Amino acid sequence: MNNNIKNIEDLITLCKENNQKAQFEIYNRYCKAMYNVAYRIVKDEHFAQDVMQEGFLKAFTKINDYKQEVAFGAWLKKIIINYSIDFYKKNNAFQVEDLSKTLYKVEEETSFFSENIDLNSLKVKQILDTISSLKDNYRMVLNLFYIEGYDQEEICEILNISYANCRTTLSRAKESLRKKLEEI
Repeated sequence: MNNNIKNIEDLITLCKENNQKAQFEIYNRYCKAMYNVAYRIVKDEHFAQDVMQEGFLKAFTKINDYKQEVAFGAWLKKIIINYSIDFYKKNNAFQVEDLSKTLYKVEEETSFFSENIDLNSLKVKQILDTISSLKDNYRMVLNLFYIEGYDQEEICEILNISYANCRTTLSRAKESLRKKLEEI
């Protein structure tokens, strides 16, 4: 790629003209981050690679829809997340617990970490490994909330669940994670 073309806006303009070199440059700039996003959702290296590549293909075919209302990376990340979740649902019969049918009880907000957890001794990898060991719906909600940075309303839309269901699932996921971290 020409060294003069470093600006992402220039690359996007070239991508809109189906310039393959520009597409390759964008792919190289974002592939590692998008792979990590896909991997946290699908939990398999090979599937994450496939999902990431399919997500890029979808992004390049929809590049004319990108209106620069958000950063390009955020737009691309949303495509990868949605594609990853769709893939995961299709291939793993993902079922979010239907907690809206049960009596919803508003739980008092408690501190996520208790005194039993020494935060200074925990490593990021331990926390991520612990999250990935949780049941699928807990893992999915925690990844979207803490790692991808979505708020509860956005998670409701992404997973197609009610707000009450999302709050309860997130609360239970936090509690499950806290208990597992106490064991470390």
